[in-house]
Amino acid sequence: MEQLEISSESKVRWSLREVILMALIGIAFGVIYFIMDPIYTALDVVLVPLGLHQYTITIGPWMMAAPLSSYLLRRMGAGLIGELLGATGEALLGGYWGVATLISGFIQGIGSELGFTLTGYKNWKTGLILSTLTGTIVTFVWSLFHDGYLQFGISMLIGLFIVRWILIAFFAGLLVYWIVNLLEKSKLLKK
Repeated sequence: MEQLEISSESKVRWSLREVILMALIGIAFGVIYFIMDPIYTALDVVLVPLGLHQYTITIGPWMMAAPLSSYLLRRMGAGLIGELLGATGEALLGGYWGVATLISGFIQGIGSELGFTLTGYKNWKTGLILSTLTGTIVTFVWSLFHDGYLQFGISMLIGLFIVRWILIAFFAGLLVYWIVNLLEKSKLLKK
């Protein structure tokens, strides 16, 4: 995989190295997402009786596969595929939400992919930053309907949005940036 500096004109065919890397990202995040399931449930046990659904607090790690795939592979569609592979892995491992996890993976993947799309797949650092915002917006809109956020007042909604964006910016932005930089410095992914 030529030094990971793939041009913005995405090749039609994926190399075997890219496919293997995408599969490894999917497997790794499938395991991470599966491990997050009991953490999510434990927080729900504490927060639901208080009238709060904690999805916003734990969404950061669940948003990492898409931007990592996009930023590392620098390919159109890599984010969506990476997130769907992670969701599939979580479901196959016996995750709490079963096949419904694929819906979340699709929504999170689309949200993240949109940030890279806004740059025309040309400026990957800007795309990574934008993906944290677009991922936050898309998943927040989903939560308005799916998680019942419409019941909250405007100040609570603003607070939930800000907390979500901060956590997604940390996990799916800053942490992804650090991971890719470490991989590039290690020369692990070079031929």
